[in-house]
Amino acid sequence: MSDKQDYCVLALDTSTEACSAAVLTPNDSYVEYAVCPREHNKRILDMAQRVLNQAGVTLADVDVIAYGKGPGSFTGVRIATGIVQGIAFGADKPVVGVSSLAAMAHALFRLDGTESVISAIDARMNEIYLGIYQTHKLGHSEALFPEQVCAPENALSMVDTANNWQAVGTGWQTYQTILSEQVNAQISTEIEFPNALDIAYLGLTEYLAGNATSADLACPSYVRDQVTWQKLPGK
Repeated sequence: MSDKQDYCVLALDTSTEACSAAVLTPNDSYVEYAVCPREHNKRILDMAQRVLNQAGVTLADVDVIAYGKGPGSFTGVRIATGIVQGIAFGADKPVVGVSSLAAMAHALFRLDGTESVISAIDARMNEIYLGIYQTHKLGHSEALFPEQVCAPENALSMVDTANNWQAVGTGWQTYQTILSEQVNAQISTEIEFPNALDIAYLGLTEYLAGNATSADLACPSYVRDQVTWQKLPGK
């Protein structure tokens, strides 16, 4: 997926009910994944250490730390961003944020080659976080429209209904009837939440493109404009 022959990516995600960590190298990948609501803060660091141990590397060997920047749970995206800031600042590593919606679309391509995916996460308050993607190779999920938070009614009015869409995420489970009336998409039973492995793939592409930042610039994506993020004190 790149010309770089030697790389090591550490990825973390706590943006939804799932919590995961992954290490991606040219030869292998290592993942820890669990659906554990309200336990992310307790488990993510241990998960990160386990995948590093499984890969036989240390934090010093990591080139970039990727994280699920959201959208998703406000608390979850804060946890991931804060922890990644702390780890990356202490180890002097660059970071890159990856969309949780894009990660789910990428997962379907990674598993079975599905290219056209509509990702929707239940945003509560009768709304969904929505992303529409095309993926043609590992590490590249192209958003066809800007990600948004919206009511499920008429959310897919811009979608080409002639395309062979597949659907992922809790938004499809919560609002299956409303969304399926708009687009005849096959709903995946394999992908419910983002996985840090897909965040690693997408994060590597951004890193190789020169889009990583310093730790102090790590920032969640809430999509909701009224929510703000405070960086670590003194950073």
